[in-house]
Amino acid sequence: MASNKTASASRKARIEEMRRAEQSRERRNRIITISISAVVVAGLVGFGSYVFLQESEKKEQKVAQAKAPVKSEKSWDAKKLGRNHVTKDVSYPMTPPVGGDHSQVWMNCEGDVYKKEIPKVNAVHSLEHGAVWVTYNDKASDADVKKLAEKVGKTPYSLMSPVKDQAGALMLSAWGKQVTVDSATDPRVDQFFTKYVQGPQTPEPGAACTGGMAQ
Repeated sequence: MASNKTASASRKARIEEMRRAEQSRERRNRIITISISAVVVAGLVGFGSYVFLQESEKKEQKVAQAKAPVKSEKSWDAKKLGRNHVTKDVSYPMTPPVGGDHSQVWMNCEGDVYKKEIPKVNAVHSLEHGAVWVTYNDKASDADVKKLAEKVGKTPYSLMSPVKDQAGALMLSAWGKQVTVDSATDPRVDQFFTKYVQGPQTPEPGAACTGGMAQ
């Protein structure tokens, strides 16, 4: 009898020990899970904060670019630029033109890149809709033309085409605004786009850049 009692007590002791060990493992696993979850959450919060700060900085930079004047930019009084629809060619006082009387049909400007010269009277109508027109001549490098074409291709309310008789190798025009840039990486390129794509100079903001004329 004493032997059976001893064996039973021993079994209970082992069972109790195993129970305590299992409980200990469960507590340890819970602690590990909670710790890992806390680290993951902290990481996500930290990453989210980083992304938020990055986006905030980008917005602030864009606002600053939009407010700052574009170095060496030429401006014309928008109120003095004609806006009549005509059916004939127009002799513009600047090349490329930045406004004036124009065709009733605009050039498509939803990031359209034209490989050949386009009618100026149609391009001016695009500017009236708030587009930025990127132009280049034979002096522009292939690398600059390619890079600018990529930017235009990703930017609604912009278009690009060669203009052989323009003075600068690379020029950007908006309604009443124009600048000659040194290269595709010139910081004024991004600034001009930020400032004038559907910018405050636009006579007809929100007007279509599709459904017009294609080359």
